[in-house]
Amino acid sequence: GHRHMPSFQAPFNHPTSTAVGANGDVYIADGYGNSTIHRFSAKGKLIKTWGRPGTGPGEFSTPHAVWVDKSKRVLVADRENNRVQIFDPEGTCLDEWGDFYHPMDIYEDKQGLIYVTDQTPRLSVMSSEGDLIGRCRPVLNTPHGVWGNTRGDLFLAEMAPTSITKLKLLN
Repeated sequence: GHRHMPSFQAPFNHPTSTAVGANGDVYIADGYGNSTIHRFSAKGKLIKTWGRPGTGPGEFSTPHAVWVDKSKRVLVADRENNRVQIFDPEGTCLDEWGDFYHPMDIYEDKQGLIYVTDQTPRLSVMSSEGDLIGRCRPVLNTPHGVWGNTRGDLFLAEMAPTSITKLKLLN
């Protein structure tokens, strides 16, 4: 693509996140400008692009993060629409979860719990069905990213000040 020239043919304008499915397919959130999700084969062939600017199902306003869960669903943090949208691998919208303020990132742990950071700033823990299990404010400023390790610890990346916060799982 070309800077400041979103185009479905390019296909990229300004990607914000990537996720890899169990079969090796790569999903890319093209969040700034295009408002799309691109799906590539493990060999790099473009399979499909879906989405467009808007507020309806399958439409985005800054798809900021993408995650492929254990059920092979594609979860997208639709930041400016204050929701997480859930798709099948072909891009069919299955559901949406609300009650977020500008969701920034998504992570699923080995138990299947879904973690969503937002700009409140907070960390929400969701069941795989989208039920809220709990919320907290583990950092002072916006938790931009979230990831975990095999022990169940979480790591939150903050933008300002730039830092990483570790949340240690207590047994």
